[in-house]
Amino acid sequence: MTPSPEPTSGDRVNGKLRLAAIGDLHVGENHPHPYRELFARISREADVLALCGDLTNFGKTTEAEILADDLRACTIPVVGVLGNHDYECGQPEEVTRILHEAGLRLLDGEAVEIGGVGFAGAKGFIGGFGRHMLSAFGEPAIKAFVQASVDENLKLESGLRMLKTERTVVVLHYAPIEETVAGEPEAIFPYLGSARLGETIDRFEAVSCVVHGHAHRGAHRGATLRGTPVYNVAKPVLNRDLGIEYALIEV
Repeated sequence: MTPSPEPTSGDRVNGKLRLAAIGDLHVGENHPHPYRELFARISREADVLALCGDLTNFGKTTEAEILADDLRACTIPVVGVLGNHDYECGQPEEVTRILHEAGLRLLDGEAVEIGGVGFAGAKGFIGGFGRHMLSAFGEPAIKAFVQASVDENLKLESGLRMLKTERTVVVLHYAPIEETVAGEPEAIFPYLGSARLGETIDRFEAVSCVVHGHAHRGAHRGATLRGTPVYNVAKPVLNRDLGIEYALIEV
């Protein structure tokens, strides 16, 4: 875990860090500078920006380069995770490299401290919630599927263990609780997140909040079993339900 430069957007509100969060940007090839103006505005209103996956539409390098160009308008630290769309073309490492060179700190089991607040994250994975959560029983393919979910949880846990801050933000793509996917068809709940993520989060008392995306028709806010606030900041949720372009959260 390495420290990051202090936020530079101005005086904090009540001594708290102002976190702007948004997911599911789905940057395509044919829309130059789709977020440059927004990122510049966020830099004036927040201390840190968190991007919650599905940053590109198909995981193409051309899409990543368009987003990277817009990210250079940010004058505040930017952290984030990849989403399932960013893996579609089979080159997530190249997407990561392009975005990293533009200033985005990808959290794939890593951690970073910014202005006294810790940030840990991972993409997460699917698997379901409660008694409907898939278990590693039966065919090898099912066991491999569940192991992929466990591996993502281990990444998140590794990042959280690196942090010694009193306040921590978890950044995910997939949902860690069922509450924030409510509004989606119940039949696809298992494909929108995993309760394993929520269980991991609840083992760390320093976690102040969680931000995630992916569930475009889900609910904006919920909480883990321990009561930690969870925010679904998928762009369609913010636009449709709240009439805003990004969430602004005090940490």
